[in-house]
Amino acid sequence: MNSKKWFNRFEEANGRQPWALVTGGSSGMGLEYARQLAEIGCNLLLVSNQEVELQQAAEELRQGRAIQVISHYQNLATDTAAEDLLSFCQAENLTIDILINNAGMFFFEELTNENEVKALTMMRLHILTPTRLCVLFGEEMKKRGVGHIINMSSMAAQLPCPGITLYSATKAYLKSFGKSLYFEMRPYGVGVTTVCPAAIATPLYKLKPRLLKLGVKVGLIGTPQWLVRKALKGMIRKKRVVKPGLMNIYLPPLIALLPKKLVDRIWKKVK
Repeated sequence: MNSKKWFNRFEEANGRQPWALVTGGSSGMGLEYARQLAEIGCNLLLVSNQEVELQQAAEELRQGRAIQVISHYQNLATDTAAEDLLSFCQAENLTIDILINNAGMFFFEELTNENEVKALTMMRLHILTPTRLCVLFGEEMKKRGVGHIINMSSMAAQLPCPGITLYSATKAYLKSFGKSLYFEMRPYGVGVTTVCPAAIATPLYKLKPRLLKLGVKVGLIGTPQWLVRKALKGMIRKKRVVKPGLMNIYLPPLIALLPKKLVDRIWKKVK
C-alpha cells in the first residue's frame, strides 16, 4: 500500500484527516518527514527548539496545501517535556495519529565531566522524552485502536565506538525499546516502527557541505528524501524495523572485526 492509499483509507474509516506530530520538525530529517506527510494530506504539529526555523518550516508547509500546520516551540530535553506536550495537544484538541520521535543531537567527544550538560541533554532527548511520548500518546492510540509511532534510532546503535559513546548507547536504547514496544502495541492496532539509518545528509553531524555532497555522490551518505520515503513505507506496512542502505549490512560487522589495538590507535589520532 502506498502513502496516498493509506491516507484515503484512514480518512474514509475515521472521517477526518490524520494528525502527525513530528519532533525536531524544523529542519533536517524532521522537516523532510513533515514535507512528505504534508504531500499526502496529513495535518502537522511541528515541535522544535529552533524558533525561527520552526516558523519558516510551518509557512513553507502551508503553501498551496489544504492542511493545518501548527508550530510549537518547546525544549524537549526537560524532565516533563512529554507531559507538557501532551497537555498542549489536549488544550488544542489535537488527536495525534502519527508520532514521529525524530528530535536528536550529536557530538563527537570523549565523555568527561566537562560535557556533562550535553550528555544529560542527549539522554533526555534520546531516551526520556521519546519513551514518555510513546507511553502517553500510545495510550490514546490504544483506546482508539489505530495509530503509528516511528522512533528514529541509528546504525550507530550497532557501533559502540569511542567519541560516540553516549550517542551509540542512546540509539541502542531506542532500537531495543522500539522493537519490544512493537509487540506490546500490535494487539491494539498500533504500529511501532524503529528506523535505523546509516549516514544521512543532514546538519546533525556538522559536516562541510562539500563533504556531504561527496558522500551522497559516492553512495556513502543517503539523502533525507530517500530515507523518509523508506521509513514512511515501513510505517504504513507496520514493519518492526527499517534499516535501509548497504552500509547497514556491511559496516557494523566490519568495524566489529577491528583489533582493539587498532581502535586505540585510531582514537588517539582523532580525539
